[in-house]
Amino acid sequence: MKIYGRNAVEEALKSGTTIDRLVVQRDLRDAGANRIIQEAKDRGIKIFFRDKTALDREIEHGGRHQGFVAEVTDFKYSEPEEILALAESRGEPPFIVILDGVEDPHNLGSVIRVAECAGVHGIIIPRHRAVSVNDTVVKVSSGAAAHIKVAKVTNINNTIAELKERGVWVYAADMEGDDLYSTDLRGPVAIVVGGEGKGVSRLTREVCDGVVSIPMFGKVNSLNASVAAAVVIYEKVRQMVAHR
Repeated sequence: MKIYGRNAVEEALKSGTTIDRLVVQRDLRDAGANRIIQEAKDRGIKIFFRDKTALDREIEHGGRHQGFVAEVTDFKYSEPEEILALAESRGEPPFIVILDGVEDPHNLGSVIRVAECAGVHGIIIPRHRAVSVNDTVVKVSSGAAAHIKVAKVTNINNTIAELKERGVWVYAADMEGDDLYSTDLRGPVAIVVGGEGKGVSRLTREVCDGVVSIPMFGKVNSLNASVAAAVVIYEKVRQMVAHR
């Protein structure tokens, strides 16, 4: 897998991600570029300096590499149990985001970035009919994908049932639910966010403990999946901070 862009490559270096090869634009001289290059040298990573046009060819779909392209081992997924273990090791109630059929890598990358910033312990995605963590996701996450656990499971509903057995309250973010700002999200919580256009599936809503809705006051009655996730995630954060 290739990752590209300064933030994504620098965060991969910081997190200890295995980088097999780093290609750097030949004419970069700024302090930020020198810092990344030096860190790669310190880790013994093979560095190749190329002209910008050569780096452009390394990236599909015209992505912006900002002078850095790294070849890394494929993304290492976690297990849901590892996410719960991380929360326990920190002495914190589990805080998990579950994505039900998100297919746009930009949405997944944005959710990963928001979740990592908010202190979410991990993200759970389905193995089928959903986007995986790829180079675009890593780029859009601005490197956050290197710092958060992502689990890929065969059956979202079975995973929700297992989380509930472990004492985690699971809420679907969807239309026609209880008001988000009147719902107590403190304690161990998992938030389910649906895919683009379809939202959370009916069966998944039914296995959740509840459904929360974001109030809408305009003529458009829905938000982009990553924006909706951010609103719900940070309402959870607000409640946590307010009751410390």
